[in-house]
Amino acid sequence: VQLQASGGGLVQVGGSLRLFCAASGRSFGSYAVGWFRQSPGKEREFVAAIGQSGGTTFYADSVQGRFTVSRDNAKNTVSLQMDSLTPEDTAVYYCAAGPGAPSSSWFWYDYWGQGTQVTVSS
Repeated sequence: VQLQASGGGLVQVGGSLRLFCAASGRSFGSYAVGWFRQSPGKEREFVAAIGQSGGTTFYADSVQGRFTVSRDNAKNTVSLQMDSLTPEDTAVYYCAAGPGAPSSSWFWYDYWGQGTQVTVSS
């Protein structure tokens, strides 16, 4: 499966962005999807994950209550709605897909998109 993340950009503190992960190739509905982020000098960080049907979601503590992950398997897309953004959310955001249950561990995922830059200015 091929993934492409989009929707990043520059936003002010307190603003919102919606990221998209578009998939092509094999049946997208058979994959769990995770969102991760990485900023310069820091390790890759888990953000959110969603199960194959969309019924299971979980989030990193740092984004709980501010970010919402959802998916539309008919359109082969996963979205990450990000609200109340802070400068600490600045990073390159990646979507990834893997079989089975969703995971917060980046090494569990087999397929990765190219990343989209999110910059939150103060």
